[in-house]
Amino acid sequence: MERALDHLIDLAFAEDIGPGDITTESLVEPHRRGRAFILAKEDLILAGLDAVRQVFLRLDQEVRIISDFEDGEPVRKGTVICEIHGRLSALLRGERIALNFLQRLSGIATLTRTYVDRIEGEKVRLVDTRKTAPGWRTLEKYAVRMGGAFNHRMGLYDGVLIKDNHIAVAGGVGAAVQQVRDRVSHLVKIEVEAADMEQVEAALDAGADVIMLDNMSIEEMVAAVEFIAGQALVEVSGGVNLERLKDLARTGADLISCGALTHGARSVDISMRISDDSDS
Repeated sequence: MERALDHLIDLAFAEDIGPGDITTESLVEPHRRGRAFILAKEDLILAGLDAVRQVFLRLDQEVRIISDFEDGEPVRKGTVICEIHGRLSALLRGERIALNFLQRLSGIATLTRTYVDRIEGEKVRLVDTRKTAPGWRTLEKYAVRMGGAFNHRMGLYDGVLIKDNHIAVAGGVGAAVQQVRDRVSHLVKIEVEAADMEQVEAALDAGADVIMLDNMSIEEMVAAVEFIAGQALVEVSGGVNLERLKDLARTGADLISCGALTHGARSVDISMRISDDSDS
């Protein structure tokens, strides 16, 4: 994650600060020091604290950041997430960049925890998807883990998932599975997306390791799980929301994949207050 974070911080600095912060440079002498408090303005699950540290360390190598929290922990409204001591110019320049990281990642973690809590006690694993903001995937999937869920594949490079368009160009489920099987390592699992029972049967006959039941009704999913009978892992996907989550968990599936964990999350409300503190 460190590499992805460094790259995004570079982009954020170029985008927001550019050649310089003309407001801060006009108001604050370089030697002046200050302190800041980052405050939760709503209940949240914390994610992105290291991003805050890295942003301010880039601007002031002597900055001190103090926090009683770690990522993945709940923070109540009105609580100070962390205290920052350093050069005022660094605090002012880094404020929005640091908050953007913290608000976005904590928003994903908070929404994810809501989903995870909804299926507490059920024997199913909640996983994310590739529906992430370009460039943010590593960080957003980290936030999903901080919320208590799990990651699906990171990209096209680390897992086989034969979807509807692959099936169409390959000439069918069986042909698609066979062509992939002939080319990938024996250690790689093959997942097949199925839209109906005919495709479920074809995927099972072809020896798929995982079968994704895509956009099926609850009744169809239950029937498919019974038909597969443990011969492959079963993932359910499509139209996953909080209202349907409990019913989906009780179909007998092993996995529920939910794109909303990332693309449906809003940034949580977090603020930062800065003051002059010559003695800090």
